[in-house]
Amino acid sequence: MCGCFPTGRHYPGIADLIADAIQNVEGLCQEFDPGMAWEDIPFAVIDFETTGRNPETDRVIEIGVVCFENGQVTRREGLLVNPGIPIPEESRAVHGISDEELQGAPDFATVMVQVLELLQGKLPVAYNADFDRGFLKAELSRATPEGMTAGDMPPAARDDVLWVDPLVWAREILKELSSRKLGDVTAHLGISLERAHRAAGDAEATGRVLLALAAQMPRIYGELIRLQKRYAAFQEAEFAAWKRFR
Repeated sequence: MCGCFPTGRHYPGIADLIADAIQNVEGLCQEFDPGMAWEDIPFAVIDFETTGRNPETDRVIEIGVVCFENGQVTRREGLLVNPGIPIPEESRAVHGISDEELQGAPDFATVMVQVLELLQGKLPVAYNADFDRGFLKAELSRATPEGMTAGDMPPAARDDVLWVDPLVWAREILKELSSRKLGDVTAHLGISLERAHRAAGDAEATGRVLLALAAQMPRIYGELIRLQKRYAAFQEAEFAAWKRFR
């Protein structure tokens, strides 16, 4: 095993030390062996369209969940959700979803059971995962009935599970790109992005980006999560430094 990945970040290259280290990585999903290849784990890509960017005051209006196994799509769902509040014009301009389109759509509490079933037993994936994870957590906190425990929840809904984020890896691997927005990355990789900024389309494209980058990512699940956390911290620090400079 070599001492670095193609991303250029170095790490100890001794196999037995890595094997020991990945057993104790925070953020691993307990359903899966940390030493297995992450590509062998079924994963669900999650994407939300929302009324805004604040999960405490804004609401989900569309849910996209696309499930992958062995590199193939096994299920694709796009669900409209009535947020119970008006959609601001600046948000509608992004995703094109209007208040009229959501009339008669169920609220989040109504679709929650279906969404949780889709995510059960799946490794959670999202592009810019903190955004979607924050909205899922906020919506569940408002809709989850009393008595439902963390043990009843799928990996995506548990606080201790880190979502796989292809954006973190795109920033490390595709350094030649001036923008790592999903649309720019899919265009660079030759991946079709149908109906950008609609949840199911974005979710499927995200899964295909992850698979396209897989050859340049660590193969082992525990190491994937360990390094993603490190890279995300590096990127956050670099962005903070850039903001100070600006």
